[in-house]
Amino acid sequence: MASVSPKSPALLDDCWNRIGVRGDQSCAELVPYIHCRNCPAFSAAARTLLDVPAPATFLQTATAHFAHPVRAEREDAAGADVQSVVVFRLRTEWYAMRTVVCVEIADLRPIRSLPHRRDAAVLGVVNVRGTLMVCMSLPAILGATDLSEINPAPSRRRASVARLLVAWVGTGAVVFPVDEVQGVERLRTSDLKAVPATVAHAQVTYTQALMPLDGRTVGLLDEQRLFSTVERALA
Repeated sequence: MASVSPKSPALLDDCWNRIGVRGDQSCAELVPYIHCRNCPAFSAAARTLLDVPAPATFLQTATAHFAHPVRAEREDAAGADVQSVVVFRLRTEWYAMRTVVCVEIADLRPIRSLPHRRDAAVLGVVNVRGTLMVCMSLPAILGATDLSEINPAPSRRRASVARLLVAWVGTGAVVFPVDEVQGVERLRTSDLKAVPATVAHAQVTYTQALMPLDGRTVGLLDEQRLFSTVERALA
């Protein structure tokens, strides 16, 4: 990133708009950081902007902005229709899970098997930040179904990196290994589509809806049904 003074925000290298998640996604740092907001360059740019003194008309502009309750109500109504989800890939299939139940995206770590466990959904335990967590197999739970028959699409241009998705199941956190994490996306509830009957009969019982994203179809998981299965497997 170019060196700038706090008084020159126009000189910021907004790499996230050129080669990051809002650009062509060719930045090599997307591999370790997944999303630009996790990158030190993005944080440094934010600190630079925060150090810029507020303009003399700041209070007047802010007062005028917040003096429109009708506009605020309209924005709140629009926001109520928006959900935040984490999009990830399992083999050739793309899925999404609500961010409210996602605790962390971690690097791969060794998985230690558990004795006397015959359920294929339970892979073992994994150490995440010093805490042992149960590791579950999403492909085993989902029946290794293939949503690519609906709308096949390749992975993004950058090299995919397998990750651990840590989710809160209610009784505690569990870990799901995934083949790739695209990142956090926002979707409108009104854009969700019902799962076709032909696909539903193909054992996609944990997919509550389909969402279009970047030319592909992503299955929005029903986490209540999924986590209920996880708890039964751990009982």
